[in-house]
Amino acid sequence: MEWVGISGYMLSAFAYLVFILLLLAARNKTLSGRLVLFSSIFVFTSSVVSILQIDSGVPLQAVLGFETIKLALWSLLILATQYNLQLFSQLLNHPKIKKYLITWVVLSASLWIIALYTQGGSKYLFLLFLALNLWTLVLLEQLYRNMDVKAKWAIWPLVIGIGTVTVFDFIMFAQASMVNQLDFSYWYARGYISALAMPFILISTRRIKNWSVNVFISRDVVFYSSLLMISGGYLLLLAFAGYVINYVGGEWGQVVSIAFFILGGTVLTALLMTEKLRKEVKVFITKHFFANKYDYRIEWLKSIEQLEIGSSDYYKTAVDIIGSSLKVTNSALVKKDKSGSFCCVYSQGMVIDKIHINKLVAASTFCQEHRWILDIREYATIEDSYPGLELDLDYCLELNIDILVPIYIGKSLYGFFILALPESGGILNWEDRDLLFALSKQLSNYLSLNEANAQLAESKQFDAFNRMSAFLVHDLKNIQAQLSLIHSNAKRHRDNPEFIDDVFETIDSATSRLDKVLSQLRNKQMSETVKKQVSIKLLIEKVVEQRNVVLPAVSSIIEDDVGISIEEETLISVLNHLVQNAQEATSSEGWVKIKASLLEHELHLAVLDNGCGMTEEFIQKRLFKPFDTTKGNAGMGIGVYEAKQFVENLGGSMQVTSFENEGSIFQLIIPIT
Repeated sequence: MEWVGISGYMLSAFAYLVFILLLLAARNKTLSGRLVLFSSIFVFTSSVVSILQIDSGVPLQAVLGFETIKLALWSLLILATQYNLQLFSQLLNHPKIKKYLITWVVLSASLWIIALYTQGGSKYLFLLFLALNLWTLVLLEQLYRNMDVKAKWAIWPLVIGIGTVTVFDFIMFAQASMVNQLDFSYWYARGYISALAMPFILISTRRIKNWSVNVFISRDVVFYSSLLMISGGYLLLLAFAGYVINYVGGEWGQVVSIAFFILGGTVLTALLMTEKLRKEVKVFITKHFFANKYDYRIEWLKSIEQLEIGSSDYYKTAVDIIGSSLKVTNSALVKKDKSGSFCCVYSQGMVIDKIHINKLVAASTFCQEHRWILDIREYATIEDSYPGLELDLDYCLELNIDILVPIYIGKSLYGFFILALPESGGILNWEDRDLLFALSKQLSNYLSLNEANAQLAESKQFDAFNRMSAFLVHDLKNIQAQLSLIHSNAKRHRDNPEFIDDVFETIDSATSRLDKVLSQLRNKQMSETVKKQVSIKLLIEKVVEQRNVVLPAVSSIIEDDVGISIEEETLISVLNHLVQNAQEATSSEGWVKIKASLLEHELHLAVLDNGCGMTEEFIQKRLFKPFDTTKGNAGMGIGVYEAKQFVENLGGSMQVTSFENEGSIFQLIIPIT
């Protein structure tokens, strides 16, 4: 057996020597990296001393001395990983680590002094290592349980490596504490366990970048760690009782201690496996170690996730979230309208009729004043629980209404969440109310935002329709102006054949434009105009001919005739409108000109006049503003806006220069591709 022990510790020493060399080669200067290095050095040293202890009779206390420091270093490594500490100063100044170090120093020093200076003091060292190994197991369990998935992948080999050695030592020292003697069969096998743990620790050092993971302490970890502490404390008590029995029991002491150990282990297992005890422990921890019944981080994340995957019916999503907080399946959402009455916008498992729902008006008034959540069960059983509230209790009981959670947007009451609790549900406590208030506040913003989006979408639809209507009316106005010119000139020129030809041509043009308007109205959208190749010279001459039926006369200056692919009808309409505006701003004795030129692959079209002109302020603030007109009911205020939009859609620009009482220049710059 001695040869087995020596070979096991030699294997352990060799494994950790290789590990130490790898750590030195990696030059990891982080706090956790150095703690791994120091821990490995002490494991290596402990293995070497263990070889000497077996082979040369070196005192066992020498090995246990190194083991004491090794356990402290492993625990510091776990704590540094848990709290993401990067510097030794942070390690020494962290309050929880300070407490650990002080406890470790006091406990280790006191028990080592007792062990060294009292006869048979080895039993105190066994108790010391039992406590230190249990403490390390608790720290490992806390670290692993509270990591995210990515961190668990990186850290689980470390937990397996350290945990395996620690569990083995815990069992070994627990048995030694009970019989006051170390079982050297365990001690000889210990070297192999230590060697097997090294590869797992090595894997974690490769996986963890900068050796830092994000962990948090939840009430679940306190629960499971408490059970682990209870188990360890129970085993310590068991070891002490076994020692007492063995000490006073004489010949029967060992038999009785073994029987007591088996009986105690059975009782402990039964207690830990009992669901009732587990629940009672969890309730005890919740009451005495946590300020809140709910883990708000979890509740918040759960509600956020439900909002993300919610259906298109945002009322349903809101009801599902508020109901899930209390595990309620029957619930509804009622909304207050502008008249002060209520309407049910969504319900599941509840029938809220439109006629009697306004019996909630009293609750509305009360909640507006007090901003309370109404618990109908409390209202029915506790007198004056809601002073001044006159609620129709029969109606609430008939519809199984148990909870009314008010929804506020700003300072105004938006409506209620109505919840039907299960039969076993009791009266709400203050923590339930806090959770419901927090959720209702979040959901009020959610409902308000979605309703605003719905109204905005509807407003955009109306805006698009109104915009289309404005352009259609503008086209109709232009057609009406053409027909009005025919009527006004008919008396003087009805016998003129050329006038008759112009009349038919104008009517034909008006008919085509009316067909276009009717098509747009039927399709509820602006019709697309087809681009085609046109001559700018011919197009301008056509506009001049159309506008010269009124004064002042329009002339054209065409420096370059260009063929361009463009929406001919729209460009004619734009120029026609700009020329019409110029004529209306100019006296009959004045002049209006259309000028066309080609500069660097850009077509420059300018409409010039010597009319009344415009101020700079008017150009900047009103000229291009749609539906703003100086013509009263005679204008729509979209002609210049339409011209600017048309040119900019072509990738060009529109420039306006004007001086009061001198005239104006509207210049269209259109790129030619």
